[in-house]
Amino acid sequence: MAEVEAVQLKEEGNGHFQLQDYKAAAKSYSQALKLTKDKALLATLYRNRAACGLKTESYVQAASDASRAIDINSSDIKALYRRCQALEHLGKLDQAFKDVQRCATLEPRNQNFQETLRRLSTSIQEKLRVQFSTDSRVQTMFEILLDENSDTDKREKAANNLIVLGREDAGAERIFQNNGVALLLQLLDTKRPELVLAAVRTLSGMCTGHRSRATAILHAVRIDRICGLMAVENEEMSLAVCNLLQAIIDSLCGDDKQEHRGKEEALVLDTKKDLKLISSHLLDMLVSKKVSGQGRDQALNLLNKNVPRKDLAIHDNSRTIYVVDNGLRKILKVVGQVPDLPSCLPLTDNTHMLASILINKLYDDLRCDPERDHFRKICEEYITGKFDPQDMDKNVSAIQTVSGILQGPFDLGNQLLGMKGVMEMMVALCGSEREQDQLVAVEALIHAATKLSRASFIITNGVSLLKEIYKTTKNEKIKIRTLVGLCKLGSAGGTDYGLRQFAEGSTEKLAKQCRKWLCNASIDTRTRRWAVEGLAYLTLDADVKDDFVQDIPALQAMFELAKTSDKTILYSVATTLVNCTNSYDVKEVIPELVQLAKFSKQHVPEEHPKDKKDFIDMRVKRLLKAGVISALACMVKADSAILTNQTKELLARVFLALCDNPKDRGTIVAQGGGKALIPLALEGTDVGKVKAAHALAKIAAISNPDIAFPGERVYEVVRPLVRLLDTERDGLQNYEALLSLTNLSGRSDKLRQKIVKERALPDIENYMFENHDQLRQAATECMCNMVTNKEVQERFLADGNDRLKLVVLLCGEDDDKVQNAAAGALAMLTAAHKKLCIKMTQVTTQWLEILQRLCLHDRLSVQHRGLVIAYNLLAADAELAKKLVESELLEILTIVGKMEPDEKKEAVIQTARECLIKCMDYGFIKPVS
Repeated sequence: MAEVEAVQLKEEGNGHFQLQDYKAAAKSYSQALKLTKDKALLATLYRNRAACGLKTESYVQAASDASRAIDINSSDIKALYRRCQALEHLGKLDQAFKDVQRCATLEPRNQNFQETLRRLSTSIQEKLRVQFSTDSRVQTMFEILLDENSDTDKREKAANNLIVLGREDAGAERIFQNNGVALLLQLLDTKRPELVLAAVRTLSGMCTGHRSRATAILHAVRIDRICGLMAVENEEMSLAVCNLLQAIIDSLCGDDKQEHRGKEEALVLDTKKDLKLISSHLLDMLVSKKVSGQGRDQALNLLNKNVPRKDLAIHDNSRTIYVVDNGLRKILKVVGQVPDLPSCLPLTDNTHMLASILINKLYDDLRCDPERDHFRKICEEYITGKFDPQDMDKNVSAIQTVSGILQGPFDLGNQLLGMKGVMEMMVALCGSEREQDQLVAVEALIHAATKLSRASFIITNGVSLLKEIYKTTKNEKIKIRTLVGLCKLGSAGGTDYGLRQFAEGSTEKLAKQCRKWLCNASIDTRTRRWAVEGLAYLTLDADVKDDFVQDIPALQAMFELAKTSDKTILYSVATTLVNCTNSYDVKEVIPELVQLAKFSKQHVPEEHPKDKKDFIDMRVKRLLKAGVISALACMVKADSAILTNQTKELLARVFLALCDNPKDRGTIVAQGGGKALIPLALEGTDVGKVKAAHALAKIAAISNPDIAFPGERVYEVVRPLVRLLDTERDGLQNYEALLSLTNLSGRSDKLRQKIVKERALPDIENYMFENHDQLRQAATECMCNMVTNKEVQERFLADGNDRLKLVVLLCGEDDDKVQNAAAGALAMLTAAHKKLCIKMTQVTTQWLEILQRLCLHDRLSVQHRGLVIAYNLLAADAELAKKLVESELLEILTIVGKMEPDEKKEAVIQTARECLIKCMDYGFIKPVS
């Protein structure tokens, strides 16, 4: 009875549906569902109620009913299509697409299904485009970031995505066009460090390489606000804002990656006013008490990097002149700050050094004597204006300023020392009761005693004073500085063993005390730095450096100091290591001149017994064991202004000395030495770059490049190595550069392409002509690897050059190694191009004789390469093959091919037989039964 009633209710529902009374129909279907258990009827009822849901726009109910019908019968095409319609209205297009796709599979000719399939496909693509479009992503990210209720992880992810998007040119443009700058300003207004940091980094990406965008952002954000953000007591924030300003400056100075055409090309932005505005605000930051030590350092960094000319060949030094006129007094004020005085500005350990470096760079950037005189007068007026008999703090600041200038442009510092009252004030401060006065005076004396002439003057006039302070003071900070002063004076003779200032053993005692302080962790870092400063002078003495490298705790203490945030120690550490490895330049002693000097009773430099090679090698071993490479790698990563070109040169010298023994190079690579050398080879003094490149060559010649220079770094190595091929470099540098390029060119075609791009081929070819056997061999081996590159092969194919002739003639050399490399190159060239096979027979009349000699060579590798060349010639052309068969080469091939089987000669015999088979294919010879 229930089943019959259920069928009646279904029919009743169908009637209501036809009359478009969908609610009544749905009610009837629902009542019927309660009365039946018949699966076919249940499927029909659910499917019909789903149709009611579609008509009444109850899409969730409709999708649910259709799903129940499909659960009973998976091929219910009506239920599938109704669920598809419901899901489409619910916005679940991908699920709807699957349902209609199933319908179209069941009824391929149904036009309704096909039309729905096309419509949904278009809708899905549009939805995906909108969903993943940059505009939508940008909007979503800002909504998440500006919503205070957003989940922390979501907000962090949105911030990172925004930064990444800002670094892509298309993404940066979309942010800019979609009111992104205003939204980023809102992020800055939140004053929440993580959001401000994300906004700054995004702005930095947007400004990179786009002048007009950088200009707009600079004016929208405002330079005073940017400097205010950089002034905060937060190292990460300060650095991020510094990077933003640098990106703006780079773009304003012409680093614009955009290609402007039409109207845009005609629009020339005058950036000088903006650059001057930035410089002015940075100079104001230097003397503001509201600016943190980190912020002041970053302002000095930006001035250091952007004001002086990068190339003195550029005539315009107007930026330097502007800074000298409007900011030199402000820089001098920073240099003259004395940390323990109440009026001192916030400083870091690096501030004084950065200011001294800036003064040095500005002075070096001046073009003529009037400009230098103007610079000097400003300094003189500033210092004399500080002298005040009634105010000792001003006097101390004046001497501190002189001390800072002595660490920068030394000639200018020397002139200032000659001013009336300066030396007298130093002596007076040494005798002061205030310890701070003594500290400043002793440091000034140390910096003043840099040249031998002035050191001699102070030895005569100031040593007794320093000794007195050393004996009487109880302050460790003063004691250690006084000791350094004595160290510096004691080392005034340099490496000359016969020109010692102090009595025998005195320097060893001073060094021992320095090492003691260096290892004392309870002394503050700034004071322990002076112990390294002392060792930098004393290690010129071979006894001192030999003792020092045996004191492992002292070495490791120095390395740890080099890794701290106080980067002013870098030069002293680098100098000490140069002394310990004897990697400084040593003038060649000409015996005749020595005899002449003795005859005329002139001083003759003497070498210390412990400066001989055996002792140097032992010191290098100990330094490597103590972990010198990790310290050097850390030092190379230091801030660019602190890591001066002179310091870079010293580090390059140390690296080269450490790489001297091939057995040590694996250790150097394992500890990151290969990566650390790359920036030293690309930037710095000419001498430093050559030394670093030579060290790179030593490593690259015998190391696996993928391990020594992982990732993309390996491509950065090529340029410095190619520069070593210059004829101005010495033979060893040329040779090791060729070996390293051979190793690199054997790794990948991308590396070979990079070597070609750096224009190394002409240099490599020149060394193939070299009379020196090793250079000729290394160049030929390098070319052997290079010829697998298509561009190199095209150069051999080109008419009007002797490249192929040179390779053929080198195959006839007496040197086995040269022959082997040349035969390898020729084998690859002839295998790659039939035209080169023909060309080989035309470049020299000796080609056949050379080929026969290769095929009969005692060295199996040479013989094998000769046979491969023979096969290539036979395979290239029938006429050429006939010519070869008519020569003695056929007899040679027959003899080699008939040799008894031998594992070592297997490749040789097999290649000879392949040549004979090729001859049989042509019909020139027949097999003997």
